[in-house]
Amino acid sequence: MIYLRLFMSFFKIGLFSFGGGYAMIPLISDLITKEGWLLQEEFVQIIGIAEMTPGPIAVNSATFVGYKTAGILGSMSATLGVAMPSLLLILFVSGFFFKYSDHPIMKHIFLGIRPVVAGLILASALVMARTTILSGGHGQIAFNFETFIITIVILFIALRQKMHPIILISIAGILGYFTTFL
Repeated sequence: MIYLRLFMSFFKIGLFSFGGGYAMIPLISDLITKEGWLLQEEFVQIIGIAEMTPGPIAVNSATFVGYKTAGILGSMSATLGVAMPSLLLILFVSGFFFKYSDHPIMKHIFLGIRPVVAGLILASALVMARTTILSGGHGQIAFNFETFIITIVILFIALRQKMHPIILISIAGILGYFTTFL
């Protein structure tokens, strides 16, 4: 039954999430905590791995959560669940969208959806920041000064320079290494 629960849970996330993978992160985070599948710290690590691996972050996250929860079949169930709604909606909506994409009502609908997407992405960033900066492990809350400094440095670099995310992740990894072992 865990495979069906994974499929259905990620199907709902895929069906009701607008704005791509980053907008899905708070929903996935909420799901894994409610279901008790993973700790928040484990999910943040999964997001880090999903960022570094090729492919959409939502699919990668679902795959890793499914694998961590129920092995290979769990990863297949979660991945299929999160990808299926997009495939079905694209097949259904694409003809309609291209026919009416220039219509004023459609333009206004998408203008209304944009702030929601931005809010979901911001919520995702805040959840991840809270978990990484205010985490002492095993459910304890402690301010992690090194992680805070790395976050500020990477944020500063990201806002000032147009760097590829892999380079930023590599810089953060190097900084993390040096703050841990020096």
